Amino acid sequence: MANHTSNEILKETIKRIDGAYAPATIRAYKSNFERFIEFCEQEKIVALPANQETVARYIRDLSNGKLKSASIRIAVASISAIHRLNEHSDPTSHPNVKIEVRRMHRNLGRESKQALGINAELLRKMLSTTDNSLWGLRDKALLLTAYDSMCRRSELVSLQIDDAIIDKENKTFKIKLRRSKTDQDGIGRWLHLSDMTQQSLLVWIDTSNIATGKLFRGIKRGQIISDDLSSAQVNRIYKSIVARSCVDGSLVKHISGHSMRVGAAQDLLVSGASLPMIMQRGRWSKVDTVMRYIENVSYS
Repeated sequence: MANHTSNEILKETIKRIDGAYAPATIRAYKSNFERFIEFCEQEKIVALPANQETVARYIRDLSNGKLKSASIRIAVASISAIHRLNEHSDPTSHPNVKIEVRRMHRNLGRESKQALGINAELLRKMLSTTDNSLWGLRDKALLLTAYDSMCRRSELVSLQIDDAIIDKENKTFKIKLRRSKTDQDGIGRWLHLSDMTQQSLLVWIDTSNIATGKLFRGIKRGQIISDDLSSAQVNRIYKSIVARSCVDGSLVKHISGHSMRVGAAQDLLVSGASLPMIMQRGRWSKVDTVMRYIENVSYS
C-alpha cells in the first residue's frame, strides 16, 4: 500500500513540474524513480520517503552488473530530486549513501561513453550526401545549424520561425534560441550562424513554405511536412547520413545527438579558442563537462 501511494505521489509530482524542467529531465526522474519503487516493492520497503539504507542497498543492487556508473549517478540524482520536490529529507545526502557511491565508482569506474565528434571534416562528407530534394535541403540546413550553433538536440528542434529575422533581399537569417539547458528562465540568445548556414536555411524555408511554428520538421511520404521534429529523429538523421558518407561503417554506432556539440567544441579548441570561449559558444556552465567533450581531440 505504501508504494502504491509512492506511485501516486510520483505521478502528481511529474504533473506538477511539467514545463518547469526540461522534458528529458522529467523523463529521467520518472523512469528512474519508477524503477526504484519496483526495487522497494520487491524488498518490501517504503520508497517515498526512503531511508539512507534503502538507497545504499539499491546502489549495491544496480552496481551488480545492471547499470554503468553514469546511469547509476542519474538514478541517485532522480531519487534525490523526487524527495526534495516533495519536501522529504534527501536520503542520498547521507554519508553512508555517499560511501556507497564511492564504492560503486571504484568498482565500475567513472568513465562515460563519449559520442564521436562530428568535426568540420566529417561534416563536409555528410553534406556531400545531401541533394536538392525536400529531405536533402532539410538535412543540410539541420546539419549546418547544429554545427554552427552547437545546439543540443532539444534546443535544435525547439527553434521557431517566429523567433527569426529573415531578410531575403540580403540573404540573411538570424534566429533566437528561446530557452536552453543553462537558460531555464527563457532570456534567450541569438545564435551564431555562418553565411553558408543562413543561405541553406533560407532555401529550406522557401522550399518547404514554412511560415510559422517549428523551424525543423519531419517529412513523411508524399513530401508531407509534419508540425515538428523529435530529438530522437535528429539522432537517426545524423546516423543515417554518416552511414552513407563513405566513412568507416563502424563509426555509425558512436554517433549520437551530442556528436555535433562534441565535434564543434573540438574544432574550436584546435582553432585556438580558449576554454571560456568554448563554454560561451556552447552554453556550458560546468568546466568538467566541456573537458570530457574535448579530451579526445586530434590535432593532426
